[in-house]
Amino acid sequence: MRIGFIGLGVMGVPMALNLINAGHSLTVHRVKERSQVLVKAGATPASSAADVARAAEVVILMLPDTPDVEHVLTADDGVLAGLAPGTLVIDMSSISPVTTRTLAEQVEAAGGVYVDAPVSGGEVGARDGSLTIFVGGTDEAVERAMPLLEVMGKTITHLGPAGSGQATKVVNQIIVGLTIEAVAEGLAVAEASGIDPAAVREALSGGFASSRILEMHGKRMVERTFDPGFRMRLHRKDLGLALAAAEHHGTPVPGVQAVAAQMDAAIARDWAELDHSALFRLLTEEPTS
Repeated sequence: MRIGFIGLGVMGVPMALNLINAGHSLTVHRVKERSQVLVKAGATPASSAADVARAAEVVILMLPDTPDVEHVLTADDGVLAGLAPGTLVIDMSSISPVTTRTLAEQVEAAGGVYVDAPVSGGEVGARDGSLTIFVGGTDEAVERAMPLLEVMGKTITHLGPAGSGQATKVVNQIIVGLTIEAVAEGLAVAEASGIDPAAVREALSGGFASSRILEMHGKRMVERTFDPGFRMRLHRKDLGLALAAAEHHGTPVPGVQAVAAQMDAAIARDWAELDHSALFRLLTEEPTS
C-alpha cells in the first residue's frame, strides 16, 4: 500500500519503520538525522505535506499537539491541498477530541475519509509493534485502517465515530496521571514515616493497591531514576486536553486540576523533560534556590 507518514519523532520513526518492514511503500516529510533510517530502508522524502498526500492512498499523522495537526492538514501546502478522493487519513497523534470532529468534517468535505487512532505504550510499544490503539471513525473507515493499525499495535479497540479514539485517550491520560500522583504521595508518606518505600511497594504488590503504575513508576520513584519514558511536558499537554474536554462537557474534574498544578510546579523546576513519575521528586525534595 502507498502510505504517507507525517510526524517522524520518537514514536513516529519506529511506527513508520514497522510499516516499511511489513512491505508498504512510504513517503515521508521533514526527514532529519533521526529519521534517515527510514530513507535507508526505502522511504521517499517529500518536500511538503501536500506532496505526501498526492503520493499516498493512506496518510498517517503522528504529531505533537492539536495546532500541529491543524496546520499539517489545512495549510496552503498541507494534506488537504493534495488529497485525492477516497484517501484515508489516520491521525495517531494525541489531540483535542473536540477539534478532531471538526478536522474529520474538513477531510470528508475534501473527499477523504478520517480515522482518529491515538496510542498508548510509549517508544517501546512503537518499536515492538505492540501499541494499544483507541480508534474512532465509521465502520467502513476503520475496516480500511485496521490492517495498518495491526502492524503497529496489539490491542486495538473501535470505540465509536470520529473523536471517540481521542476522547478515550484523554480518559487514559486522566487515569494514568492521577494514579501516578497517588503512588507518588503514598510512597512519599512511607518515606516520611521512616519506612523503606521499596519495601512498601513490594508489600502492596499483592493487594488492591497493585497496578502497572505502582510496578513500573513506583520502581522509578524508589530508585529515583526519572529518565523518560513519557515526558512530564507531554503528559501536562494531555491533561490540558482533558481539562478542555471536561469544560466543554460541563464535567467537574478536581483531581485533574490538582495533578495538572503539580505538573506545572515540576515543569517550573525545569523537569519538563523528565519522566512523569518525577512527580515524586516534587513531594520529597526541597526546591533549590
